[in-house]
Amino acid sequence: MRVGVPLGTRVVDPSDEFCTAEAIAEIAAEAETLGFDALTVTDHPAPHPVAFVHGAHHALDPFVSLSVAAVATSTLRLQLNIAVLPYRNPFLLAKAIASLDVVSGGRVELGGGTGYLREEFSALGVDFDERNRLTDEALEVVRLAWSGDPVEFVGRHFRADGVESRPRPVQMPHPPIWIGGNSWRAIRRAVQYGYGWLPVPTRPSEGRGLRSAAIDSYDELARRIEYAKAYASETGRTEPLEIAFYPDRWGLQDPHQDTSDAGAPAAVVRSAERLRSIGVTALLLTVRASRRTEHIAKLRSLARVLPELHGL
Repeated sequence: MRVGVPLGTRVVDPSDEFCTAEAIAEIAAEAETLGFDALTVTDHPAPHPVAFVHGAHHALDPFVSLSVAAVATSTLRLQLNIAVLPYRNPFLLAKAIASLDVVSGGRVELGGGTGYLREEFSALGVDFDERNRLTDEALEVVRLAWSGDPVEFVGRHFRADGVESRPRPVQMPHPPIWIGGNSWRAIRRAVQYGYGWLPVPTRPSEGRGLRSAAIDSYDELARRIEYAKAYASETGRTEPLEIAFYPDRWGLQDPHQDTSDAGAPAAVVRSAERLRSIGVTALLLTVRASRRTEHIAKLRSLARVLPELHGL
């Protein structure tokens, strides 16, 4: 199984030691040296403080963070998990991803979702009620833009009359697209557009705040994976759908607890074995720390079980 870890720039303050180029480069290089496969970053350009209870947080711009990480590494995959697709004109999104793919030598992966923070949509001038249609539109347009061919497309809020977008990404036909979200619609979207699906462990009480369906057990996750397989068969998809998930989410008192705590990394291995048995193909670990040295120490602790995780 592939294993991804977060960069660590969730809590951002001008004095935050995670927010320097030196810090990003050190964490990224350490993750690569330890053998992790991917580095993940999030996307919250203008969250409202009230939403912090539902998982919102401050973060550096994901493209800035990953650009610095790209310079400090050579093999580590650079994954947005997730970028909120309706927030950006799809041509600007396609340009940012293609540019990062070029400068990194073809290592970018776009994890995209619809978003859930109404106040953030409002601040960015995007209609919250259009988010699903804008998400589907973005997934269509970025792939057209990445082709390098002239694009003719009439969007909800733009018109492209034969425009071209260069450079093309290094990865062909385009960088892998992962679709985030727990809903049946998100699963169908992943099957239709995605290389992979990014569900999130969510309790029913949290799901309301996140505007997301609950996935609060292995059985519920397995039920949705079976739905993805059935929909793939129904629509004629033949290539496998990769699925990334967070290990040991229901064995802890707090399902969002740091993966490196509470008996991990042994607990991570046990959970990963069960996740693998129901169809999960990649792991996303959770590491939270108040200092860079602490973050790196936790990465080193988790790296002890990487051989076992990679062997699943």
